[in-house]
Amino acid sequence: MSESNNQEKQPIDLSTISAELRQVIEFDQVPQEMYEMVTSIHEVSEEAVREQWDTLPNSAQNILDNFEQFHALVSVSQAFAGLNVMEEFPTLNLPKDMTDEEKDEYRSQLLDQVLFNCVKDMIKQLKKARRDPILKRDFKDVFEK
Repeated sequence: MSESNNQEKQPIDLSTISAELRQVIEFDQVPQEMYEMVTSIHEVSEEAVREQWDTLPNSAQNILDNFEQFHALVSVSQAFAGLNVMEEFPTLNLPKDMTDEEKDEYRSQLLDQVLFNCVKDMIKQLKKARRDPILKRDFKDVFEK
């Protein structure tokens, strides 16, 4: 058991993840302690994020070079938003008669909604960037080498 615990503590090697995700992590100076969270979100969210990407007009998709860039931006955004939810959850005034199971379910629903809102917000920002040169540059700057 202790050996597997040591394995879990190994930091994520950025050379093993997609170039786009690595660029966003480095650009946003994501703390190393969050790498595992970011990469996990990135892996599990691809299908849902792709569905949203596919709804974008080409003019918005063309702000970025490809879906992978969009997916990386969303994954890091979701990780920070998710972390905020988890940090603030204990401070919420929940009903006293709520069971631990109900609290877990509520936290899960809250987290799902926050993660979904991150995708919606990124979609909105990309659409806005079509007519906002500064915002467009902000998106592109993340991926400049």
